[in-house]
Amino acid sequence: MSYSFDDSKPIFLQIKERIENQIVSEQLKAHEQIPSTTQLVSFYKINHLTVAKGINLLADEGIIYKKRGVGMFVAEDARERLLSQRKDQFVEMYVRPMITEAHNLGITPEELSRILEQTKGSVSS
Repeated sequence: MSYSFDDSKPIFLQIKERIENQIVSEQLKAHEQIPSTTQLVSFYKINHLTVAKGINLLADEGIIYKKRGVGMFVAEDARERLLSQRKDQFVEMYVRPMITEAHNLGITPEELSRILEQTKGSVSS
């Protein structure tokens, strides 16, 4: 896990995304406790309110839930929900623009499929 943050987006969103990434990669599983706000503040050396804001966003979205006096835990369906959201974002950010550009270039669906298969083969390990 990286200690540093970039300037491309607010730190609280980057905290949220790091926890989401741990859930998607199954480093954190359903009903497992996430690191406490205090642990994250100490680890990243950032403001308590910044961490709390990122965690509260996850709670508001139902990705994590609170056990009073114990901590925050990963929701039962958190991974599936995050994967679904990310797949939708992937389509909007990458697939639709790619299809539009392929159309503009006169690339047929068959050619595009072939290009994708060839490219997939060259990046798979």
